[in-house]
Formats: sequence, C-alpha cells, structure tokens
Amino acid sequence: MAFESLLSGNEPFVAGAPEHPNQDAARRRELAPGQDPFAVVLGCSDSRLAAEIIFDQGLGDLFVVRTAGHVLGAEVLGSVEYATNVLGARLVVVLGHDSCGAVAAARGAVEDGLSVGGFVRDVVERVTPSILAARAAGLTSEHDVDEHIRHTVDLMLDRSRLLSRQVEAGEVAVVGLGYQLADGTARLVTSRGDITAEDQAGS
Repeated sequence: MAFESLLSGNEPFVAGAPEHPNQDAARRRELAPGQDPFAVVLGCSDSRLAAEIIFDQGLGDLFVVRTAGHVLGAEVLGSVEYATNVLGARLVVVLGHDSCGAVAAARGAVEDGLSVGGFVRDVVERVTPSILAARAAGLTSEHDVDEHIRHTVDLMLDRSRLLSRQVEAGEVAVVGLGYQLADGTARLVTSRGDITAEDQAGS
C-alpha cells in the first residue's frame, strides 16, 4: 500500500543505507511516455526536506509540490487535484518538519509582533492561523509544527471539494507527517481516510 511503501522507504534512509530505487536509465526510458506516481507530497521548501531522498524513492514515484511552510494556494491545490484526479495518486502527504522557519516567523509575529516584508509576509500570514489555534488550545511552541501540519490537512480538504469527495469515497487518503531533521524519521501526525486501503483504485 502507498502509505506503507512511503514509510518503508524512510527506514533505509534513516539507517544511512538508502537503496536509490528507480533511478537508472531503464526507469527513465520507461517513464518517458507518462507518469503514474503513487503519492503526492506537499512539503516545505526547506532545503533539508527533499521528499524523494527522505523516503528513498525514484523517478515517477512521487508527485512533489513544495512551498515555504507548506502553505496552500490555488496553484498548490490545483497540483494536488491533478495528481489524484488525473495521474491517479492514491495518497496525499503534507510533510512538515521541526525547526521550520515559516512557523518560527509566524510565532514571532504572534508573540512578539515581529514583522517581515515582501511576499514573505504572505507566507507568514498563512501560517499564523496555526499558531493562533495552538495557543487557543493551550499548546506550547513545541507543538506548533504539528498543529500547522494538522491545519494544512484540514484546510486542504475544506478548500478542495474534489479531494474531500475522493477521501469520503475511500479513493484517496490524506496524511500529515512530521519530519525530524536530526534523525531523519517521519512520523504520522494526522490522517484522513483509510490509509490501509488508499491505493485500491490505483492498483
């Protein structure tokens, strides 16, 4: 299953013995006519968060979208919908991580009134609701990243009727994962849909 395949790929990466599958010339030629990724990953743009490396995947395995703080916009939602509705990906992953600069900036704006300029402000403003929700729930700053991951998953399903229908129909599952920079592990933070049967329609 897609979720199990993703996490099992994380294991050799954590152990320092990645297998680097599907990265040879034969795989490249095989994919030239089209792609069939088993999952779409919305991850933070942080240079330390390359999904294909973290989950030891190769060409054609993951459809990856990255924005600072994994913030959602119309382009992101359109990309996710394309991956599930056109390419047939059965798993959607929101991938956050500890020491996230976007989360830290939003925390600084909420707690200390710190401001940023340019379009970075737009990123911070999109993360801010997660910080406010965490404080309203009585959570401390160490829980901010997890709260932002949960918020992104909820917002994605709230804004995309197509994706929410696919989850309700059991065609797609959505998960939020938290990545630890130091040890390389990815853990489940939240899920929507049946992660044990998310790739039935794609197999």
